[in-house]
Amino acid sequence: MNAIPLRGWPYGGKRSPVRLLADLGVNAKSDATLAETLPFTAEDTTCGVENELQAGVCGKREDVDLPRAILNSNYYQNLQKRRQRGELPKRAVSVLDEWLKENPNQIWDNSWVRVPMRLLSPLARRILEQDLLADKSDPDKGTRSDAGRFLDREANERILRMPVSYLLKLSLADSVGSQPGLSPLVREAGLKYMGHYLSDNTSPELYSFHTVKLSKKTGMGAEIAKETARRFVLTQLLVQYAESALGLAASGQKVDVYFAPHPPVRQKRLSETIPDAFYRELFMNPCLSGWDEGEKKHHYMHLCHQVLSRAQFNSLGRLKDAGVITNNLVVMPSASNISLANNGTHISLGSRRLTSALADSGSGFSASHEKYLGDLAIKMSEHFLSLFVGNYSAAPYRLCFSDFQPEKLLTFLPYQLDYTHLRMIWRRWKKKARLKTRFLGLRLTPFGPPWLDEPISRIFGLKGDYVPDFRLLDYLVALMSTDRSPALNGSAGNQELLKKDLAQMGVFDTHMPVYMALRQRHFSQMGFSGFEGRHYSLFYKFSEDLGRAADLQTLVTAVAFKLIAKGELTHSHIPDDPQTESERRQIFFGAAIGLPTFFVRADTGNLFLRQILEQTRNLRFSRRYPGYLRVIRAEFQQAAARWLCIQGREIIASLGLEETVQDLIWRLEHPESRSAAGRLTREINRKLNVKSPCSVKAEEFNQACEAYYRDELCQKHLKESWLVLEDDLSGMIRDPQKIGPRFKKALQELLGSQDALDFVQSMQKPVLRRSLRTVEILKLINLVLLNIHMKDCQVSKSEGPERSENLENETTRQASVY
Repeated sequence: MNAIPLRGWPYGGKRSPVRLLADLGVNAKSDATLAETLPFTAEDTTCGVENELQAGVCGKREDVDLPRAILNSNYYQNLQKRRQRGELPKRAVSVLDEWLKENPNQIWDNSWVRVPMRLLSPLARRILEQDLLADKSDPDKGTRSDAGRFLDREANERILRMPVSYLLKLSLADSVGSQPGLSPLVREAGLKYMGHYLSDNTSPELYSFHTVKLSKKTGMGAEIAKETARRFVLTQLLVQYAESALGLAASGQKVDVYFAPHPPVRQKRLSETIPDAFYRELFMNPCLSGWDEGEKKHHYMHLCHQVLSRAQFNSLGRLKDAGVITNNLVVMPSASNISLANNGTHISLGSRRLTSALADSGSGFSASHEKYLGDLAIKMSEHFLSLFVGNYSAAPYRLCFSDFQPEKLLTFLPYQLDYTHLRMIWRRWKKKARLKTRFLGLRLTPFGPPWLDEPISRIFGLKGDYVPDFRLLDYLVALMSTDRSPALNGSAGNQELLKKDLAQMGVFDTHMPVYMALRQRHFSQMGFSGFEGRHYSLFYKFSEDLGRAADLQTLVTAVAFKLIAKGELTHSHIPDDPQTESERRQIFFGAAIGLPTFFVRADTGNLFLRQILEQTRNLRFSRRYPGYLRVIRAEFQQAAARWLCIQGREIIASLGLEETVQDLIWRLEHPESRSAAGRLTREINRKLNVKSPCSVKAEEFNQACEAYYRDELCQKHLKESWLVLEDDLSGMIRDPQKIGPRFKKALQELLGSQDALDFVQSMQKPVLRRSLRTVEILKLINLVLLNIHMKDCQVSKSEGPERSENLENETTRQASVY
């Protein structure tokens, strides 16, 4: 790309980005020296992960909290009384009654659990009392005003009600507190890590117990995949401990915690049946863990749900303005939006060079510089997001014919794409779903009532569609800038101005963050400088998918800083108008839908996009859209991969990412067998004994997805995680010097003369069957905690005491900003 004058640089021409990075130690004499000195290369990158998990409670209606809460609620009781007085039609109540009765699997998604208070250890009770404070940093403010909702009485016994997210934390606290002679190291680990089990949104959240250094020596992303696997093992053991020691199994409650990307079918159906306020009462997390002012955070989550629910209605007007809705015949969306129950994984990368420079007031590197460079790196990286979607993570989903109402499928896209790209996507999506059938001169599209749409679908063979990543379509992923307030122009405070614009348009609230697929992590807020990838849905495997995704995210980020350091990338190369922003993001959303093509202006002002298009094969001018190029998405993705290989050649060699790049090419060339979407869909098809998702009804396929995630995939993830644990123990045996005397003593206290590896191997099958005794579960929890704590200490030791403190801040503050 040709050099273009700087635009938006905080200090004019006195100190260019090239000079600034050079002053930070970046050596631009050659690509090889750049690969060793750039941010996010060599030994510079740290990584942490936040996982959102799906929870469900299996049991009879009379034993599980969710159906009991509905039946005992004022809302349900008032419905019954109004029906008895004839004020409501019978159908208004029978729909909810049917939902409660027709549950053959007896799985109640995102239900709370009920635990007798007498079973909690003294430590667990102290943790609970602390978490029920209105402000944990100021106990004098007393308890939360809603503390009473967590307590109940049953058969003259005090019962604690809590979401599964908090159960995990309390289970860890109880396991530590119930063992009087526990090793101080294990106790220290348990107390340290329990705060990483967050209460946020609807589902349980869990973030890295310690950050991982991504380097060639440690295998780059493979190390963060192992860290995730260790946390998953511990989580499964805590669930089994709660069932055994906290009386869940005895009271008919079986808890499942697993990876699943989108809300369950039954929960979505319930959200369409009840008002949004009652939905929030049932499912919005009380935020007991992870926040000093949990009740305040809980109210914030209510705000998020209200705003997103309101956005569903506001999108009707935007779709009509865009020409997607051409008349007033629409299907009204439900009052309660369920997108906050979506689950993904966030991968955060940190740069030690940038963090150190920002911590040093004498470096000359300020928050304004961080903002300028960060916005530019994000804009460039967004061009490569389609490489991740479906390839490394996915959320397979079936849509039936009756779903193809734009007001149902395009709920959040009007806030993320401009009208031109919105119309293009909707037209191509209908074509992909084969909604081109005509009868008596009329194009057959859904009318709305199921009793009419279902016969039309059956008679004319209109099956709907399959999409590889529905989570990215059913959630507000990346808000579009306005003409006056770009989100990524490098100016300090630009996103605050954008939030005000969006609030005035009635689509957002200024208290919420600007949603983005890639978010900058500012040093002033987080204690480190870096980027968070929020576009990941469900990983088929930790090592092959999550680890490789972290590798690719690192490579893309490093290449962005390389171009900036060489003066080959400025904000002027990627204009900040909403149309240009939408132009690059349409590729990302099109990949989530599975659209084969997209369209780009032939005279686009996005010079960076032009550079990739120059290497894209089979381009041609569009016959339908004059002045636009028709681009085959698969060809564009391969061109983007080739461009990365060329521009990042030395970085790839320095970081040892040759296998990652080759793996990316294989995924692009063989998506059905190598991509995450292809492998997940293949397994679900096998479960249903069909060749294609469209061979079965949409609800049947989607419920099969849920069952596969809950059972087979969870078992697969646990087996993979167990291998990581066994490998860790094998490493202890091979190199006992790395353990240290304190850990050797703790291990001996825990197992005595028993071999750790033999013990773990003998426990694998009982863990998978969930048939362990409490004493065995405790021993395994202690061993896993000890292993994780040892890994944590090894990282801290290798980084030195000052860096160790920064690493702790980097990890624990990942979740501190809304």
